[in-house]
Formats: sequence, structure tokens, C-alpha cells
Amino acid sequence: MILVAIGANLPGVDGRGPLVTCRAAAEALRTLPGLRLQALSPWYETAPMPPSGQPPYVNGVARLEGVAEPAALLARLQAIEARGGRRRGAANAARTLDLDIIAMDALVRDAPDPVLPHPRAHERAFVLAPLRDVAPDWVHPRLGRTAEELLAALPPQEVARL
Repeated sequence: MILVAIGANLPGVDGRGPLVTCRAAAEALRTLPGLRLQALSPWYETAPMPPSGQPPYVNGVARLEGVAEPAALLARLQAIEARGGRRRGAANAARTLDLDIIAMDALVRDAPDPVLPHPRAHERAFVLAPLRDVAPDWVHPRLGRTAEELLAALPPQEVARL
């Protein structure tokens, strides 16, 4: 099981809103060689983390099945981001599209990129809420806790299902 977080809070290159961009990115995941899109969470509107003056985000999580090498998958996700208008800049900046590998089965690795599981996923309700929807039995490979347990342990974060 491969879990990919999808998010955006700026209009895409076509000028359409973040939800349209996120939906298009989810469809693009269907084209990844060797992988199948098995589930897509509902979309959520979430506050930026860390808090800032940015507009709210649209977030979701896709569950893929199949075999992929982590760095190759990361490169393919970054190509989808680029087609969605992503320009890399400052950390945590507003963006047209963000695709992050959250986990690949129970793989744990600190280097090279991507670090797995995602090093901050367990701190983010905007990842854990939709992740719980597509993989309710998922257990964090490092922490040994489910998404539900991790979500319950977080301080309040603004996450609302669309």
C-alpha cells in the first residue's frame, strides 16, 4: 500500500480552484506505471500548517497498490506537480499542487529522499483525517500507532470535510 497526500491552496495554471487541481492530480495518479489507484479520500478544507495568512488548503489522500521504487515515484509525483503549476520556493509556501508520499507499505528509511514514512505526517490532521478514510487500519511504521490514534493525540487543527 502506497499513501500519497494531495493538497493545494492556489489556483492552478488554468486559473481554476484548488479542488479542481487536486481532482486532476488524483486522476493523473491513475497513469503511474505499475500502480493502481485503489481509493481516494473525500476532500477536506484545512487551515495552513504552520498557521499563516495563506488561503485554506484542499487536502486528500490516495491509496495506491503496486510496486514502485521510492525515488522514481517521487520524481513522477514531482512531474505531476510541475504540470499542475508547482514552483518550488520557500518551505510551507502557498502552492498550486503538493503531492507527498506518506508511506510505502511498512518501509522505513531516513535517506535518500523520500524519507519514509513522511517525517511530519503524524503531526498533521490534514494528512491523517483523509488517510484514515482510505486506510483505516494503517499503522505508522515508526510509531506503531494508527491514523485514528495519531489524530486523536493532536492539538486542535482546522479540518472540515467538503
